[in-house]
Order: sequence, then structure tokens, then C-alpha cells
Amino acid sequence: MTAQQEPVEAPRRRGDKQRHAIVQAVRELLEEKPFAELSVSTISDRAGVARSGFYFYFDSKYAVLAHIVGAAAHELEELTQSFAPRGPQESPTAFAERMVRSAAAVYAHNDPVMSACNAARHTDAEIREILDAYNEAVVDQIVPIVEAELRNRTASPISDDIRGLVRTLAATTAFTLSGDSAFVGPERKMDEAVLILEKLWLHALWGGQVGE
Repeated sequence: MTAQQEPVEAPRRRGDKQRHAIVQAVRELLEEKPFAELSVSTISDRAGVARSGFYFYFDSKYAVLAHIVGAAAHELEELTQSFAPRGPQESPTAFAERMVRSAAAVYAHNDPVMSACNAARHTDAEIREILDAYNEAVVDQIVPIVEAELRNRTASPISDDIRGLVRTLAATTAFTLSGDSAFVGPERKMDEAVLILEKLWLHALWGGQVGE
């Protein structure tokens, strides 16, 4: 490496560390307080980064949140094999399990951020916009899969409005996996909730088919 290259690489590595510290600070702070109570100063202090340093990487605390949700979306895409369609050797049951369990893994890995987002979506327009974009991206991936199966007569959805149906299923999945008590109950039995979600997707899209 030449002397001219070194100054370029070192700041980039430091920048990566500072960006990571900011993101990690938000993750940690959301275990202690609601997102509405977080400030740039609080995040910067926890991250060990000056306020000016924070604004070098992110425009606002919402930008950090969008970054985390974007990373979660990428993780979901990887776990579902880029939302791979159901192959000839994958039963509807197995497909539903792949999608729901991948989503459950992403929510578990990104808690408490995803739970905090869903809890605040009704009172914070910016958070709602971030989550809606995330959910619509998921819907955009799944709708063509269902439509292709419809053309092949291998699916039997409970509604002709495929996009509306998938959006409802995706929203139900999001609120359930975020631990909303209206969906998981006061005991928050997530394993049982995941099984219910799998059956919900299966029956809604395939009429409960279990064969290949």
C-alpha cells in the first residue's frame, strides 16, 4: 500500500466504527426507553461520538432507525433465499414455514428495534412511513409468487384481492412477531404464535394444502 492510499483507508475504518457505534447505541437505548424519548445527544453520548459526528453519518435519529430496518429487510431477503418461489419439492406447508420462520428470526435478531417501531407507528408518522415501506417491500416480493401459483392452479387463496390479502397477512405477522399483546396475549407465547402464523398463511393462500 502506498503512502497516498493509507490516509484514505484509515478514516474509512474509523467511520465504519463510529457508524456502528451509533447504530448499536440506538439498539441498546431502545431496551431502556421508548424511541420518542431518545435524542441525538443521548444517542451520541451512548455511542461515544460527538453530535457533529452523529450528523456526519445520519441526518436524524429516524435515519438510524431506517438504517436498522433496512438491514433487517436485507436479512429477511437472505433468509428466504431472496423470497424464492415455492419449488416442485417444497410443499405449501414448507413454504409457509420458510417465510414465517425467516421473519421470526429477523424480528428476534432485531429486537427491541422492531418492537419499538411497531409500538410507535400509531403516534409517530415518520416511524409509520419507515415500517410501511418495509412492509410494502415484503408484499412486493410475495404477491408475484402467489400470482404465479394462481396461473399454475397450484394455489387457492381466500380472496381475489391478492395484494390486499398478502398485505393483511404481512401486517398480522409483523404485529405478532413484534410481541403486540393484542396478537400474542399477555403471556407472549411466541412459539405458539409462530405456528398459528404458519397455518394462517397456509390456509389463506393454499386452503390448507399440505401436499407438494
